[in-house]
Amino acid sequence: MSRGGWDAEYRHRGRLYRGEVRLLPVPRGSSVIDIGCGDGRTLRALTNQGCSAIGVDSARSALILCRELHWLSSPDLIHADAGCLPFRCRSFDLVLMFHVIGHGLLHERKTIATEAMRLTAPGGRIHLRVFSQEDLRAEKGDLVEEGTRLRKNGLLTHYFTETEVASLFSGMEPVSLETVRWSLTVRGTPLQRAEIEAVFRNPFTNSHSMVE
Repeated sequence: MSRGGWDAEYRHRGRLYRGEVRLLPVPRGSSVIDIGCGDGRTLRALTNQGCSAIGVDSARSALILCRELHWLSSPDLIHADAGCLPFRCRSFDLVLMFHVIGHGLLHERKTIATEAMRLTAPGGRIHLRVFSQEDLRAEKGDLVEEGTRLRKNGLLTHYFTETEVASLFSGMEPVSLETVRWSLTVRGTPLQRAEIEAVFRNPFTNSHSMVE
């Protein structure tokens, strides 16, 4: 993953995403990890829902933005790589990955998926969003792997099919998997945005786990 690129993006552009935070209902008191927490918008929403939330990001500049928000104290934030996280197995009721796993090459995507499954408690869930191959940007930038583009800002983005997403989390029980489409009008021309949203559940009990 292009860690230096994301650090520069947050350092130079500040808060990158200003839209509405969309979350599934989360029971109060749930333990949640937001992998690739960015500027902390999702963490704030989780805190408002009464969750015990931890944010992780590989970009130090993103974590600085998080710490600038008065409702978030530094112990809730961890600087770490999404593929190697400093937590014990089955630590979280909910693992969030919003537009994170797609910013890496195939071997990195597999590593991050395995790590997310390792952290998910029995009966817990993984909730992720990635960009779809149907998205208007899927053909933009230099092709570095099938479905993966390198843009001028130095950041990689992989554009998924639903089958690819399901394959990455094949050891989990799929709860939902769908492509969400919406229209973006640029200079009077409607263009299609598309992302895949998925929820997977860890079907194992405390005595059995797919990842140790």
